[in-house]
Amino acid sequence: MAESQLPASLRERADRVLDASPLVPVVTIDDPAQVVPLGDALVAGGLRVLEITLRTPYGLDAITELRARHPEIWVGAGTVATLDQYKAVEEAGGQFVITPGSTRELLDYGTRATASLLPGVATLSEMMEGYRLGYRAFKFFPAEAAGGVAALKAFGGPFGDVRFCPTGGIREATASDYLALPNVAAVGGTWLTPGDTLREGDWQSVTRIAQYSLQSLQSAD
Repeated sequence: MAESQLPASLRERADRVLDASPLVPVVTIDDPAQVVPLGDALVAGGLRVLEITLRTPYGLDAITELRARHPEIWVGAGTVATLDQYKAVEEAGGQFVITPGSTRELLDYGTRATASLLPGVATLSEMMEGYRLGYRAFKFFPAEAAGGVAALKAFGGPFGDVRFCPTGGIREATASDYLALPNVAAVGGTWLTPGDTLREGDWQSVTRIAQYSLQSLQSAD
């Protein structure tokens, strides 16, 4: 039987997600009442990709709500670890799926899914498994613990056609170091949605953090 290969259309869609915004907020919803004001605040701050994690029971409903409210941006799911979760994200209207790691089951399903897959990898061996199936965009996680900027520089040598969205331990002050690499298209981070700010409902601060972070990247250029 021929091995599944990622269709060009899905690869292009993954690239469009990565190209939409250099910063991807990693959002965990602890209270359903946060969804609308938080989404509005992030979009007002200039962000065009929202990664809603499935770390709480509210993630799937949040994806559905944000897709309806902000059809102009990309909304997808992070922390997807099983095939059932992947399918649930698609049913919720998610446009992309980001996994913390890679399994053959998830990689195979991603070749025929409606939501584009950004597989999580920490090593070259993991990345090569996805590469063999046609994937050219990956999440590098946990970025800092897995070698950070130095590791991604090394990855770029033998695999110059692969792009990454590193996540895990990246801070506002270090985001520009990653984005300076030619194989990094975007970075993900939790600093864009501080827990205390969300609990306090300080949505103006969320918008300011997003705006300042984007402006800092432009200044670094």
